[in-house]
Amino acid sequence: MAIEHGAAALGLVGPMPSGPGIITNETIAAITATLPPAISSFLLTSETVASNIIQHQQLVHTNTIQIVDALSEGTYQQIKKALPGIKIVQVIHVLNEHSVTEALEIAEQVDALLLDSGNPNLDVKVLGGTGKTHNWNLSKMIVDQSSVPVFLAGGINAENVRAAIDTVQPFGIDLCSSVRTNKQLDPQKLSAFFKAVYG
Repeated sequence: MAIEHGAAALGLVGPMPSGPGIITNETIAAITATLPPAISSFLLTSETVASNIIQHQQLVHTNTIQIVDALSEGTYQQIKKALPGIKIVQVIHVLNEHSVTEALEIAEQVDALLLDSGNPNLDVKVLGGTGKTHNWNLSKMIVDQSSVPVFLAGGINAENVRAAIDTVQPFGIDLCSSVRTNKQLDPQKLSAFFKAVYG
């Protein structure tokens, strides 16, 4: 359904402490196996240890890994060496100006950044799917200075996506909760969203 409406990539959500769209590794692998070559498959992993991230990707065979929390052990280089050809997208939860510094330092080590509105500092980490926007001016600063492509996420919907694109000028848009009804993808919301993007 997402591809039919215009999605260029699918985000497949593995085990998470919170947020919508979580599916099993078996389901992720099954979906990945059926995707057309032109559609990117993003594994959203909350693993923070490089060796565990490698193992997670090897279970599901996506062509991209979206790391939704900060690495706690190991390096991006370790992941790249173990998984040649697999792209790494690091999520930065834009909380304040420190997030800009963090993003630009990490950009040198990954293939892309994704700016979201979670908060990994809470007792139960919020790592995406919040339906809330963050300070797009900070995101624009990251886009302007980043050495790699930057995706924008966090509370983006049919009503504000044009403003988000005009303000931040990201490489791409990531969305989840705004195109769901009762936790399921909603074709009407998808249609409205892509109409707002492409006119």
